[in-house]
Amino acid sequence: MVVGDVTTGTDVLIIGAGPAGYVAAIRAGQLDLDVTLVEKEAYGGTCLNHGCIPSKALITATDVAHDAATAEEMGIHANPAIDLSGMVAWKDGVVDQLTSGVEKLCKANQVNLLEGTATFVDENTVRVSHGGEGQGSETLEFEHAIVATGSRPISIPDFSFDDEPVLNSRQALALDSIPDSMVVVGAGYIGMELASVFAKLGTDVTVIEMLDSILPGYDDDVKRPVKQRAKELGIEFEFGYTATEWYEPDGGIRVIADPVEDAATDGGSAEAAAEERLELDVENVLVAVGRSPVSDTLDLEAAGVETDERGFIDTDSRARTNVDHIFAVGDVAGEPMLAHKGSMEGQIAAEVIAGEPSAIDYQAMPAVVFTDPEIATVGMTETEAEETGFETVVGQFPFRASGRALTTGESDGFVKIVAEEDEGYVLGASIVGPEASELIAELGLAIELGATLEDVASTVHAHPTLSESVMEAAENALGHAIHTLNR
Repeated sequence: MVVGDVTTGTDVLIIGAGPAGYVAAIRAGQLDLDVTLVEKEAYGGTCLNHGCIPSKALITATDVAHDAATAEEMGIHANPAIDLSGMVAWKDGVVDQLTSGVEKLCKANQVNLLEGTATFVDENTVRVSHGGEGQGSETLEFEHAIVATGSRPISIPDFSFDDEPVLNSRQALALDSIPDSMVVVGAGYIGMELASVFAKLGTDVTVIEMLDSILPGYDDDVKRPVKQRAKELGIEFEFGYTATEWYEPDGGIRVIADPVEDAATDGGSAEAAAEERLELDVENVLVAVGRSPVSDTLDLEAAGVETDERGFIDTDSRARTNVDHIFAVGDVAGEPMLAHKGSMEGQIAAEVIAGEPSAIDYQAMPAVVFTDPEIATVGMTETEAEETGFETVVGQFPFRASGRALTTGESDGFVKIVAEEDEGYVLGASIVGPEASELIAELGLAIELGATLEDVASTVHAHPTLSESVMEAAENALGHAIHTLNR
């Protein structure tokens, strides 16, 4: 029996139940709006189901095994047996708990949940097609809409994710056996995180990157400890190359990579480091060259919503598109493509629809890379601050001088704070080292509140903790750090 097309109405229609969409839905429900949330696959979106949460679960699990196997200096001698299928099952359990929690929270906030794929009919109407044969479709009329459809992995020519040896990040996180060898195409944050995971599982990993180093966009001093640790894990790098094809010889696959013209590489020119074609025999190839917005499935033209040349939806400081009552949040609304940025935008969009004076402020937006060691940044770098016109002062504290870092066995890296010289207002910070993802929050709050170096330095931090390094970095900028030499 085919379900006929019916028409219903809602105050706020939200398309996509990832971290941007479901947060927008819950906040709109809290503001007593009638909300309908449409999701075609799984509540929580890519982040909860196939990205942020599962990758961090596997990073944690592989760190446990690797730390146990390399703790001889602490007097611990172990040889952990890794059951990848069991590790993946544990990861899936974490995901299931969180996604079911999202569904319950939405229902508790009177959000109407609707499974299906939404496409615009016009600027006040969408049609939702339900999955499965005979499930039909329905039409929704809305007063306001929020597009939160997220992003998908970018593929490269001749490397189809439909071919079994070729993996995207989602597929790599679902493997049930450890590959003997792997090529990772792309040395951005996804490539570097997963390269470290598989290296710690015992996979021989080679990273191919067309640019001159890992993690483009991060300062050299921040990514240097990450690159060094990756090499210690046995990860090999081929800079100045691009993967062009693959084929199957007897057993495994052979990945072909060609030099990139005029690509300067670490320590020299492209001509010196990438003179000839590479041929790498591996079991799998992971393509991690970035993500693109999911905006091409919505028929946005029917609603008059404009996108840029890459498919991102243009928005203003209140998350509005060029159509006043249609909003866009999260990855589909452009860089930075961060789950917490999407959640913030979703909350703002809901509040604007409810008539509240909310607006987006990216000044204290943190970014985190869960490599080994972790990287976290917030606010402006020293260069960005100076280009903006600030006279700056910089303070830094190395983790090798932190008693707590030494007791964890993780003392690579540092905390660096950038401040305005005259009044000492904190402008930005970079942290590379243990628990950087947690430590950065204090400095984000400092920027948000307009705190000064003196405020951070005079706040008593418990001892022994990693957070003392933040205090010491502020003191170093002021010229009176106790546990490191002052600049």
